[in-house]
Formats: sequence, structure tokens, C-alpha cells
Amino acid sequence: MLLVVLIALVATAAAVGLEGGWPAAGGAPSEGPLDPAAFAPGACVALAPSAGDNHRTVFLDAGHGGVDPGAVGSTEAGTTVYEGTLTLPVELDAAALLRARGYRVVVSRTADTTVVRLGPADLSGGALSLLGAHDDVAARDRCADLARADVLVGIYFDAGAGPQDAGSVTAYDAVRPFAAANQRLATLVQQDVLEAMNAQGWGIPDDGVVTDGVVGSLVPTSSASPIARGAATYGHLLLLGPADPGYFSTPSLMPGAVVEPLFVTDPFEASVAVSAHGQQVIARGIAAAVQQFSTPAHG
Repeated sequence: MLLVVLIALVATAAAVGLEGGWPAAGGAPSEGPLDPAAFAPGACVALAPSAGDNHRTVFLDAGHGGVDPGAVGSTEAGTTVYEGTLTLPVELDAAALLRARGYRVVVSRTADTTVVRLGPADLSGGALSLLGAHDDVAARDRCADLARADVLVGIYFDAGAGPQDAGSVTAYDAVRPFAAANQRLATLVQQDVLEAMNAQGWGIPDDGVVTDGVVGSLVPTSSASPIARGAATYGHLLLLGPADPGYFSTPSLMPGAVVEPLFVTDPFEASVAVSAHGQQVIARGIAAAVQQFSTPAHG
């Protein structure tokens, strides 16, 4: 089970029919923490371009982190690896590449932390509660919206139960007003990340581009918790999906995709994911896809 940018240059949210519109301009800085009081220390940080300025903002989300390690796997050498510690360097590597190409990049986190500033109800036995997991992903959406990002890319890794579970997959949401842009972005991310990896001779299987309704962790529908009932019936990845009254009120407001380039439960793929070289290769694919997505077509 899977776990849980043509940038449309949006002059206004209404121009593309975004649900609820952009958040009110609150003077969020172009660089540094966007709202330190709302997010965990080191989370939701804007990084200015390091060369030039193309006046576009990319939001990159390093999945999981802190008390939420994400999927757990093992390398060929038997080293245990955790998804949350692998997504962060990929995010930071991709951010550096995009900044050098003139993008302002906002990252969900800069250290091994959650993104949400945790409250008592967000924890259960030292781990994230179901509410905490919901709040942590919702905080990533709020960060992307606060940043007024033009595009969102979530970086996660996959996990499976058997030796046949391997490969790269990218998900997008098909019900948003900008669904076509979502699909185009996801297709570019899947293509460019997979090509970058397989140019190294790694032979990573192509698991395709899928809608986010067929990925994500399942929550039993029998739970009496309102948050559990919402999670069980939502049918989307919270990072990409629409608002849902009573369950989720702060959706991301820009085209987005979530890439899971490797399975941490496959020893070979985990060995790639844990290596600095592997992380840099994945980051190059992500940066290339963002640049292709945001470059107007000619002819």
C-alpha cells in the first residue's frame, strides 16, 4: 500500500477557479520562516533564488519527519532506513538546483521535524495520532498557500509487502479545477525522475502516473472518530486533494504532484535512496520536471 510544476501563472485564484481563493496577503517574507508561530522550528521556510529571479515560487514537501518516520526498510547491507530521513536531502538538493535556476523555493521542512507545531492531541504514545498525521499534512498545504506557490511537489518513498513491490510512481489529483495541469506535472515528474535514475543503469520499474484516489493509507470505516471517518471516505491525498467540509478546510491552491521514486522495502532501491548520489539524481529529475512545467511552450 502506498503511503502518505506549465506552472499556471495565476494572477488571481479566481482566474483558475481555485476553491476558496488564495489566503489573504499577510506580508509573508520572501525569505526565511514564513510564520514561525504556526509551524515547527525550521519548518515552512522560504529560500530566495541564488541566481537571477524568474518570479516563480515552488513548494517542495519532504514527506514525514520527526516523530513520524514514515515507511521503514532495509538496504542490501542490512542498514535500516526511514522514509522521513531520506525525503529531506532530496528536497534540499532539488531546492538548491531550482534556486540556481531563478526560482524562489519554499520547503516544508529543513530538519528532521514535523511541519505542524504539535499539540497534545497530535501525539499518542510518542507517535503521531491520526489527528496529528492529518494536522501535519494540512500544515504543508497551509505553508504552500502562505507561500503563494505556483506549483507543489511532494517527495515521498514507497513501501510494499513483497519482493515484487518496486519502482517509481507519481500521483496527481483529478478533481481539482486545475486537474489537467496536475496531470501534466505528474507526467513530467514521473518521466524525468525515472529517466534520471535509469540513466545510471539502475533499472527502476515504471509504476506509472496515477490518480491520488488509488494511493494512500487506509483507515477503517468502523472508527467512531470524526477524523477517522473523514480519512476513510476522503478518497484523495490530503496534500493534493480538495476541501472536504468537516474534515479538511485548507487545500493546496496550486497544481501539484507527489512522487514516490523508490521503495524503501526493496533492498536495492533502499540502497539507492540512502545514497547521496541517488538523492541527487532524484533531485535533478524533479528540478528538470519543474523547469519543463514552468517553461511556456513555443510554436
